[in-house]
Formats: sequence, C-alpha cells, structure tokens
Amino acid sequence: MLSFCFLLTTALSWAQPASSSKNVVESALKQKKQMEETSIVKNIAFSNIGPTVMSGRIVDVAVNPDKPTEFYAAYASGGLWYTNNNGTTFTPVMDQASTQNIGDIAVDWKSGTIWVGTGENNSSRSSYAGVGLLKSTDRGETWQNMGLVDSHHIGRILINPENPNEVVVGATGHLYSSNEERGIYKTTDGGKSWNKTLFVNDVTGIIDVAMVPTNFNVQYAAAWEKDRKAWNFSGNGSNSAIYKSTDGGSSWTKISTKESGFPIGEGVGRIGLAVFDENTVYAVHDSQFRRPEETKKEKKSDDLVKNDFKTMSTKEFLALSDSKLNAFLKTNGFHEKHRAPNVKQMVRVGTVKPVDIAKFLEDANSMLFDTPVIGAEVFRSDDAGKTWKKTNEEHIDNLFYSYGYYFAQIRIHPKNKDEIYLAGVPLIKSNDGGKTFENIDGPNVHSDHHALWINPDLKGHLINGNDGGINISYDDGKSWIKNNSPAVGQFYAINVDNEKPYNVYGGLQDNGVWVGANNARESSRWQQTGQYPWKSLMGGDGMQIQIDSRNSNVLYTGFQFGNYFRIDREKNSQKYIQPKHDLGESPYRFNWQTPILLSSHNQDILYLGGNKLHRSLNQGDAWETISGDLTNGGKKGNVAYGTLTTVSESPFKFGLIYTGSDDGAIQITKNGGGSWEKISDNLKNEELWVTRVAASKHKQERVYVTLNGYRWDNYTPYVYMSNDYGKSWKNIGETIPASPVNVILEDPENENLLFVGTDNGLYVSFNMGESWELFTNGMPAVAVHDLVIQPTAKDLLVGTHGRSVYKTNISKLQEMTSSTLAKKLHLFKADDIRHSSRWGNAPSTRFRPNTPGIDVNFYAAKEGSFMAKILTMNNTEVSAVTVDATKGFNVLSYDVAFSKSGKSNYLKKNKVALTQAKDGKTYLPKGKYKIELSGNAATDSTTFEIK
Repeated sequence: MLSFCFLLTTALSWAQPASSSKNVVESALKQKKQMEETSIVKNIAFSNIGPTVMSGRIVDVAVNPDKPTEFYAAYASGGLWYTNNNGTTFTPVMDQASTQNIGDIAVDWKSGTIWVGTGENNSSRSSYAGVGLLKSTDRGETWQNMGLVDSHHIGRILINPENPNEVVVGATGHLYSSNEERGIYKTTDGGKSWNKTLFVNDVTGIIDVAMVPTNFNVQYAAAWEKDRKAWNFSGNGSNSAIYKSTDGGSSWTKISTKESGFPIGEGVGRIGLAVFDENTVYAVHDSQFRRPEETKKEKKSDDLVKNDFKTMSTKEFLALSDSKLNAFLKTNGFHEKHRAPNVKQMVRVGTVKPVDIAKFLEDANSMLFDTPVIGAEVFRSDDAGKTWKKTNEEHIDNLFYSYGYYFAQIRIHPKNKDEIYLAGVPLIKSNDGGKTFENIDGPNVHSDHHALWINPDLKGHLINGNDGGINISYDDGKSWIKNNSPAVGQFYAINVDNEKPYNVYGGLQDNGVWVGANNARESSRWQQTGQYPWKSLMGGDGMQIQIDSRNSNVLYTGFQFGNYFRIDREKNSQKYIQPKHDLGESPYRFNWQTPILLSSHNQDILYLGGNKLHRSLNQGDAWETISGDLTNGGKKGNVAYGTLTTVSESPFKFGLIYTGSDDGAIQITKNGGGSWEKISDNLKNEELWVTRVAASKHKQERVYVTLNGYRWDNYTPYVYMSNDYGKSWKNIGETIPASPVNVILEDPENENLLFVGTDNGLYVSFNMGESWELFTNGMPAVAVHDLVIQPTAKDLLVGTHGRSVYKTNISKLQEMTSSTLAKKLHLFKADDIRHSSRWGNAPSTRFRPNTPGIDVNFYAAKEGSFMAKILTMNNTEVSAVTVDATKGFNVLSYDVAFSKSGKSNYLKKNKVALTQAKDGKTYLPKGKYKIELSGNAATDSTTFEIK
C-alpha cells in the first residue's frame, strides 16, 4: 500500500500574507484525511469497471533517456501512471495523493525523484485546480506536499540535471480569479524553501519554462495573462510575454520587446517554448490579434453564406431566387416553415430583417469559432532571444482554432534545429524550421495533442500524449501504436438500463458516448477476440444519456451545446432532435452539458433545457417550449451562459418539474409549465452554478439542490434540502470538506440515505445530510461528476472525471435505518452459494483451482474484537475465527471450509465421507448453515445455504 504524507506547513523564504484559499484547501485536506480514518464505510470497497480504450487527457510525459521503454504519463485529472514495458501496461503511482489533477511533471531519473505540479496547465472548462507541488523521492511510493498550495495550476517544472535539489517552477495561478501565488519559483534545497523570482501581476502566470539542454543557467519563460469566467474567456493581454534568465532562474529579463520582433500588446496569447541550443529558440504563439482585412476575392461559388445576410438590404434579399434561398435555409437547419416564400414575406412586412438570418445561426459557441484571429504562429530566434522572426508565411489554420488556451506546445528534434513539431488539432511537423507543415496524426490517434517526447537517438521514435491517451510511433508519425490500458476516462454523465446484465452508459470529455455491460471484464483479451466490451455510440464531447425503460435500444444522447439525437441501436439509426428557435427570436442558449430527461410518467415525453425548457410528447420529433427564460439572464461573453444545467420531474406527479441554471436560478412548475416560480432567491447563492436539482423519490414536497462555486474559485460545498417545494431550505452540506459539489443522489429505498459527489471524492449520509461519511475505498481523490443506482442489482455507479466508472453494491447501506444504526451489532443476511466439485481443485494445469467464499457483512457500533462461528443447523461448530472490527461496516471473507476442529466436530455427528481438496482444504457439503457473531456485549446471527 502506498502512503501519502501531506505537510500542512512548508518553510517559505518570502513573506506572504495568509491566503484564505490556501487555508481552505489545507483545512479541507486535513479534514478529509481524518474522515478517511474514521469513516464507518471505509471497509466497503469500490471496483473499477472501466472503460479504458478511449482513455483521457494527457498533459505530460517524462521518459527515461537511457531506457525509453520506461516513462511516466501524467493525466489531466487521472493521476500519474508508470510503465517500464513501453506502455504495454501502466501502474498508478499517485493513488494515495490528495488529488489526481496534474499540470506538469519532472523526473530526476538518477535519483528516482518525481515532481508533480498539480492543477492542469490548460485552461479549459474541464481543467481543475490542484494542491500545489507534490514530490516523491522513492519513485512514487510516498509523497510530500512541497508548497505553492494556492497556485492552483502549475505550468512547468525544470530540474537541474547536475543538482536535483535545484528546481524551477512556473505557476499559472488561479484560473477563475486573481491571486498572488503565481509566477516563477525557485528552490535550491529540494523544496524546503522557495524564492519567488518572477512576478508580473495577480492575473498573469507562467505557462511554460524551457532551458538550454546543456546549460541549466539559461532559461526562457512564457508569461500568460488570461481571465476565464463562466460566461467569458480572454486568453490574451499586454502582460503575456517572454522572459529570459542567465542565472538558473534566479532573475529574469523581459525579452519580447517592441524592438525584438516578437508580438506585444493586448493580442498576445498563450506562448509555448522550445530551446535547441545557446542560440536557437522557438516560440509558438496563440495570436489573438485580428487578421488583416483581405481583398475580397471572387467567390468560387455563388452559394449564399451566413455573412452575406449581415450587410444585405431588404431589396437585395427580396431579389434572391427562391431556389438559392431555399438551398441555404435547408442546408443550415431552418424550420420547415422557414422556406423562401414565408421568409420573404416576413422580411417584406418587417417582422424580421435579413441580418436575422445570420443571427439565427449565431450563438456564443459559433461566435467563438467564427472569431477572425491570427491563431497559431511560430517565431524563431537565432541570437538567444534578442530578435525574433516569424517562420510561417501562411496562416497555420485548423490547429488552435479559437481555443489556443487549450494548446501551445512546441518541440524541436534534439539533433536537428529545423525539425519542429506543434501540438494542437492535429499534431503537425515541419522539416524546414516552421515555414511549412504536414499532418502526422494517425487514424487511431486522438486529434487534441498536449505532450510530445522525441527520441534523440532513434529517428522517428515519438511518444505522444493527447485527449485519448498515449500513442507511440517509430516512423515519425506515419503509423502509431495506441497504449490505453489505464481506466482514466473523464466522464461528465452516466446512466444504466434494466437489462440482465445491466449496461452502463456514459458521456466523456472529448471521447464521445459509450456503453458496456456492468460486469464486463477489462483486459487485453479483446485484442485477440476483436470484441471490446464497451461500444461507442457517438463522438464529440459525450453528454447526458436517457434510456427508454420499455426498450433499451432506444436512447437519447449527444454532444456539447445541446446537440442531441434519438438513437435506435436495433435499427442502427439516429435522428437529430435539438429544438430550434423561430426566425426573429434570439437563439436558444444551450449549456456545454445540456440537460435532458425522459419523464418517468411516460417514456415518450422528453424534456430538454436551453435557457428555456422544451418538451416533446413524441420522442423528440416535435417540440413545444413550456417556459420563458428560466435563468437569471446570463452575461455578455463568448461562452454560452444563462443556460439550464439540470432538470428533474417528481415521480409523484406529472408536470411537477424543477430546473436549475448555471447562473444560480432554481425554478419550479406544478402544472407542466403553465406557470413557474423562482425558488432560489433565499439561498443567497451569488449566482453560483446549479449542478443538481433532484425531486425526492420519497416525499412529493421534498427537493434537493447542489450548487458549485468552482468557476469562482469557491470551494464551499453547497448542498440544500427543502420539504416545502423550495419555499425554505436547509443547509445539509456543512460537514463535507470544502470542495465544489457536482451531484447529489437520493437512494430509492431508504429516504435517509444520500450520496454526494464533489471535485475531490464521494460522501454518504445515513441521516438525510445531518452528517456525512467519506466513501472512497478503492477510489483515489478524483472528481465525481455523476451518480446512478441500478435499483434491481442495488449497485451504486460512480462516474468520475479522470478514473472512469466505479461500482459497489449498496444493499447493506439501504438496510441501515435509524433503528439499525442504534444497535450495538447488526449482522446482515449472507448470500447463498452453489456447491462445486471443483472447489480447491483444477481439471488440469491449464486452470486455476476454484476458490469459493462468501462475505459476512456486519455493522458494529464501536470497534472491538468479535467471535464469528459457523454452525450447522443443529449447532455443530464447523469453523470459528476472531475478527478485529472497526466502528461501522465490516466484511469477513469466509472460504466455506472446515477448520481442523470443525471437521472433527462434524464427523462425530455425521457419518459421512469428507474429501480433502488438492489445495489442502475440506469444504463444507451442501446444506444450510448458521453464522453467529458476538462481541461488545451483543450477539447476532444469520443463515446461508450451500445449494
């Protein structure tokens, strides 16, 4: 078992005021550690059921230069994994750490020291904060926190090859707010103390640091000014710049000046760096400067495009041919009623204007992609950063698009300064110093790239990290090996059906929607059979899934910003079903993860939330809007905002519906949308993101709500319950360690049993939120984004954003009523088992012996020593064992075999022949048996049968 030590105090060599954010994080980690030790459910284990093949986002790789088959792979939210067999298998080495979120790693291979900068260095909507710097001096066996807790996100780590105690760190700082703990930090004593050697301002961090390969003293750093909000992202500013150090990062000089030739000003975006030698340096720049106006060229086609309508007069519009206008309207998804004659009449009478045609197609997301910025560009310096020259003559289109905040990695071949690689969408290479580029993606390679290692000694050998895991090439990208054995899927949402065995469905970050049997075994055997147990349903960023309970072949799912489909797997068909606004109306606003819901009262009725709630009575074929704007109106920006994020309908009453929005509005209708009432005002939630509104399964008036402050760098766990339709609220999340909350789930059988998933783990309550227990045995500290219970199997499924899906049976938890919890000892009914002549034997050396067993589950009100006896129904003792139990749930695994004395006892009263198995054990024969447990002045018993 790996161990993790979190140091709450670290010697810092600069004076720094106490940070409330830092204190909150440290206090929460300490509280969570205490809860881990005292949790009454700490003995109930989760198992990971995958999937693995689609993987998750890689942010960095660290490769042993002397043995390239040995390397570490760092996942954005899935932890650190190690391989020494070229990626054939991986082992997690950070599972006992306090976070799985990583921005960068650095390894001193001589000493085995690993540095992990926690908190992703990208600035996506799914980039999560960390807890500072983690260090291991024993190859990941143990970890220490070395400070910079309030940095939240680490851009880069450099270790001096000649002195592993000398380390330079670039901290990007908070993603959603200003803070002081950002910039360049340096230690010369292995992290015991730090000096802040470069600080620009409280909104500008360091995203990249690179050194001359043979000279640690010469370093370059990229400062990045950015401002992300839930409704807007600005990834550029005049403080984005390149700095240089000639004393190992102890002091810095700004070198991207007006005279240098490198861009300066408000349009300077994210910068990535690569250094070849003392003279040659490359920088890839996400330029947010506007492209210069180009002379209008004659169209290759006279087909209409969206921008034509922005300047078109009414007279010009009415003069368009119906056929040309109809072709445009049909191609761009306008309503059937919006055909040329009708639209022309609307323009003729002034109901709409020609520009409304363009506006109809524009929302926050499309405008983000339409932004005419320069985008990716490459600069090179051959005089150690004094002057820079742009290398690409043409625009490098379709690499960063409008989201350079997600990319900007550049690499140089260590032995050829003209051979460079750019990571984005896709992975591209230049052999002429950045003048021209070619695509080196492969058909089995994910398109979003973040990490690349180039073997200096074996031409063509590349190790690439992307949104789909690790790929390795030995022919410079002509072909690729996929190395995806870790279960590191980044799930947004999961669901289950009622098949036997039941299936699990899930939507993942940039890896589509998948489905697989809950009992499918994750192994490499599928490469032999050709049958991977999970199947892809759709690409893009996978979102929510609803399954028709009458026919699980019919389901509803889709990708980002409300692009949903009805899929019939049996017929191999899918139909696009997103509701459309009317011409002249403002476009509907759809959240990145748009909520959908099949009514439990009628599986033909589907709800879908934009900024308004839409209802279909015929499986999405037609829609009616049953509300006005149910949000607080959103805010102006380049990200869709003021959108619904959650929809819930009461199982007690059709049309009793709740909605929640990303800007803090919670609404209720009791008459199917006939009227709505806002019920969130008295929560004083400061427009926080509503992650769940959940109508109770046990009481019509009851509703649960969770809100998330992650996008405000607010870690408070907001969990509320109302017993009067939201007129008044009770805070039930106060005892949960500080961490943004993503989901609450009420058990369908036990109204007191609740589950809550946060950005740092899972919690369970047995008393309707009065107190909470940490529930993470078998799971690392990973974000929990969704929860679902399969009611027949009584399984809890946990959708994590970084470690795929976990499962545990909660039937014993469901039995824990207040009266059961009050008992000193409670022994749960044991499962029956089927007898087999193979117990302890194997038919040949090809097979392992069958080793049976049953789990004896019990609850103890306090820790102590207990005696467990296995008896025949006439009270003959066949086995006995002493159990040291903890307070709470305990599991005793019994191998259904006789003890030595138990076998003798049995033979004295039963004149039968008992055969000893090849493993040396004698197993119980068929029949009924009793388990008796005693201790702490209490006794309880149950039975099981060997059939």
